[in-house]
Amino acid sequence: MTRKLLVTSALPYANGSIHLGHLVEYIQTDIWVRFQKMQGHSVHYVCADDTHGTPIMLRAEKEGITPEALIAKVHAEHSQDFAEFLVEFDNYYSTNSEENRVLASDIYKALKANGKIASKTIEQYFDPVKNMFLPDRFIKGECPKCHAKDQYGDNCEVCGATYSPTDLINPFSAVSGATPIRKETEHFFFKLSECSDFLRDWTRSGTLQAEAANKMTEWLGEVGENKLSDWDISRDAPYFGFEIPDAPGKYFYVWLDAPIGYMASFKNLCAKNGLDFDEYWKKDSTTELYHFIGKDILYFHALFWPATLEYSGYRKPTNVFAHGFLTVNGEKMSKSRGTFITARSYLDHIKNPEYLRYYYAAKLNGSMEDIDLNLEDFVARVNSDLVGKYINIASRTAGFINKRFQGKLKMDSHNAVVQELMNAKTLIGNAYEERDFGKALREIMRLADLANGFVAEKAPWVMAKQESSDHELQLVCSQAIEMFRLLTLYLKPVLPKLAYQVEEFLKIPALDFSNVEHALGNDHRIGEYAHLITRIDPKQVEAMTEANKENLQSSVTPVVIASTHQVEETNYISIDDFTKVDLRIAKIVNAEHVEGAEKLLKLTLDIGEEKPRQVFAGIKSAYDPETLKGRLTVMVANLAPRKMKFGLSEGMVLAASDELGGPFILSPDVGALPGMRVK
Repeated sequence: MTRKLLVTSALPYANGSIHLGHLVEYIQTDIWVRFQKMQGHSVHYVCADDTHGTPIMLRAEKEGITPEALIAKVHAEHSQDFAEFLVEFDNYYSTNSEENRVLASDIYKALKANGKIASKTIEQYFDPVKNMFLPDRFIKGECPKCHAKDQYGDNCEVCGATYSPTDLINPFSAVSGATPIRKETEHFFFKLSECSDFLRDWTRSGTLQAEAANKMTEWLGEVGENKLSDWDISRDAPYFGFEIPDAPGKYFYVWLDAPIGYMASFKNLCAKNGLDFDEYWKKDSTTELYHFIGKDILYFHALFWPATLEYSGYRKPTNVFAHGFLTVNGEKMSKSRGTFITARSYLDHIKNPEYLRYYYAAKLNGSMEDIDLNLEDFVARVNSDLVGKYINIASRTAGFINKRFQGKLKMDSHNAVVQELMNAKTLIGNAYEERDFGKALREIMRLADLANGFVAEKAPWVMAKQESSDHELQLVCSQAIEMFRLLTLYLKPVLPKLAYQVEEFLKIPALDFSNVEHALGNDHRIGEYAHLITRIDPKQVEAMTEANKENLQSSVTPVVIASTHQVEETNYISIDDFTKVDLRIAKIVNAEHVEGAEKLLKLTLDIGEEKPRQVFAGIKSAYDPETLKGRLTVMVANLAPRKMKFGLSEGMVLAASDELGGPFILSPDVGALPGMRVK
């Protein structure tokens, strides 16, 4: 059955460049959208620049241009970066549009008519030099908890504490440096506190990932509780944004009109393509609506946004998919501190965007876990998987077809490896659907290993020296090319440009999931093989890190195995000591909560033995059990069993943590199997 889907990614703010942290989301969404389109579904993928707010106004003032000129310049830059990373929006728009102004005004009026808008007088910090009220992020001072200097008005980046701007010690304006004064003003509020029952039901209806729904419970409270406060949706002039109807000098807070920008971008697409806006947004719509976001804006998308839609007469999202943050070489990225690599810097040095698309996909599993861009691993994985495994199949066989058989293929009726590749369609398709791209790629690389094993066993380069083997040589190389076709089809959502080059080389129609079984036939002619991709030279990465060297100094503490003591750098162990620890690859067959345990999960682990092991691991704070099932990790297999009040623990899983977060369980590279020894 053909589905109708509207998909969005979070709106990038028009106050800076796209960086590699941003790209996790857009690449994730684009892969999912391409997969849906390859199945023949009707999919529209829209996004827009988020263009309103005080930071835009102040940056434009600093550059001596209008806010409109600034956002136009940034829009062109963002659009180019996304296009070069092969993120294929059906419409990339701006929140500073007439469609958005009309929709925001209408939604506000509907909320007001439903009794969901109130006004009250509040006290805020005011900059007497700039003659403006200050947003929390434009007030700085000394943290009231740890006394770190130069911290923001809403949270401390040193100790992580949250507080009100009025709690800061010795506050000052980040705009002018002046000491702010307190001043009263009238603001408009959305009565979010009246929406808790609706939101409690909605967040538990399956629209959120389990870990996201659990987080919402923390913010909402349990049944009978109401932790929600009303939401301030107005700002005072001067402010770059939409003026609130019938309230001169008052403007919509950027977070009121930003998500409405999804609707506005789609409305603009509807006008261009003759689509029915109401079919996707009316209250009783049966189409599917999906939002991909970072977990840092979950509060807005899982509380404010559905409540806004519910009480203004529109439908709610089918699902909100949240992902984790990106770290680079283990270091947390911070835009305010400048610790990021821009999309443009990557393109200038690494050149090929599909390498990053592949690496991110290999790390994503549909959960809210953070992912790490380990640059050494990035080089190794791309060179091993894409060049050493995938491209290797064509590069070792296509030349024989071109030179010896005029590009003509010869197929037999059945090949076990080809059949296994075809049979993987459902598993790989399900993994893509569930956004578990890492699982999809692990299966694809397993199949690539099978294909390479087939080529190595048949050794066409040996056959080519024996004229009597021409028929078998043509057959073997043709079968390898068919395997290459299937692997390309499965990789196409991740590597769309490379897949197009392969389609041109093979002289076949566009690959999609409806033609998996449409094998290359007898006498089909392929084109001349030309080298498709090259290995990454580590010097390219070194050049990129040099350009960003101030931002990539890792602060991660090394992992210490099976020890709770601090280890001095000189506290060496011998190789004999290390070999005493039996580390094994373990598959998590099952994971479940432990009744009465605050920190533990019960794991059932397959390490290649006749009977799985039972291990209790203190990772409950970081993982939902459902997200662990089927994953591979590393465990200490020869640790003495420990009897606990919950049962017998027969080993230890390895995890990393430090002051930045954790625990993070360790995962092996693609190709590792349960029971393999780590050494």
